[in-house]
Amino acid sequence: HYSRNFSRGYNLHEISNPRWWKLSRDLLTCHKNINILRQLVATNNCLSPEYQDRTLNPRDFSIMRRGRGPASASSTTSSSSALFGGESATSSPALDTRIPDLLKELHQLIQQTQEERARSEHNLTNIQKTHERIQYEQKGKSKGMSTAVSPYFKSKLRGLYSTAKADAEVEADLLRKCLDKIAQIKAIRNERRIAAKSAGIFMEQEPPRKTMRRGVLMTLLQQSAMTLPLWIGKPGESPPPLCGGVQAGSDYVAKPGDKVAARVKGPDGDEQWILAEVVSFNTGTNKYEVDDIDSEEGKERHTLSRRRVIPLPQWKANPETDPEALFHKDTLVLALYPQTTCFYRALIHAPPTRPQDDYSVLFEDTSYADGYSPPLTVAQRYVVACKESKKR
Repeated sequence: HYSRNFSRGYNLHEISNPRWWKLSRDLLTCHKNINILRQLVATNNCLSPEYQDRTLNPRDFSIMRRGRGPASASSTTSSSSALFGGESATSSPALDTRIPDLLKELHQLIQQTQEERARSEHNLTNIQKTHERIQYEQKGKSKGMSTAVSPYFKSKLRGLYSTAKADAEVEADLLRKCLDKIAQIKAIRNERRIAAKSAGIFMEQEPPRKTMRRGVLMTLLQQSAMTLPLWIGKPGESPPPLCGGVQAGSDYVAKPGDKVAARVKGPDGDEQWILAEVVSFNTGTNKYEVDDIDSEEGKERHTLSRRRVIPLPQWKANPETDPEALFHKDTLVLALYPQTTCFYRALIHAPPTRPQDDYSVLFEDTSYADGYSPPLTVAQRYVVACKESKKR
């Protein structure tokens, strides 16, 4: 309603009180974050594709909780879980009870969010009606008379905007709690996957990599990038490590199951950066064991020092609120070349401008006159800092 008032040409500049303007700006920021948070909850990969890009509805979550999701939920979501955090064939009874409990809590939070949104609509409608009354009264005044907003309306709008801001903060807090529950569910599912992988157990919908077609693997990589959570911090909160281009600290240790860029020796002896999954980390030797993501389980396992392993981002950075967390134009990076599982050196041609956008990068390529390929798009998930500063 606030942004719509501007588009309708309301004479808001007459309300010159700085406190009112601050409340207005804060409210607009709150609602922008709420829209992003709603989208995150609705499109998170805990939901099947049928529920994506839809208005958040508690009934969707109750259907999921009862296990009556559409057929696509078992095909698309289950097929991606083998490599990217899905459930496995077996798990402990304790883990089995945790997910239904978390889904029940998530369902309750969604209902609270809907109730809070419905309650706040009345106040937003009052703000719109008040602006319409102000515009009507100003049009009715004769020429030459002051069109300044009366103290009565200034005071009323200040109170309405204060209430709207508080309502928006409550809704944003509820949505963040929803995202926390979803993150817990995903963590449990990842634990199950790792446990099943260690036992060599696979579900019918989750074949081992040796039976996976190349096109399926590329699709799973794309899905993993699309469902990477978007970081939405509170006002004044800085993006954490592994958000976009924010690097992890030197003491950071990737967990089993995490995806990384790993520098390994190829069959011809040349070194290359590949997409890999962490198997373990030995604190005694300070080395990782990683599996090549593009090989049969355990067939291409590499033991690497920490300097040869770069953790991939765990959150997408929002260009609209945290542009500093993204790689800037002309930054040298390692990026996953499209339709491959190898990272190559590239220059950032253009960073994302919206949360759903990808990087545009120029890969180093000697077959072109200027030494770089035409611009190609690469998701935030697969762009990391390059430790080598000089061009080859």
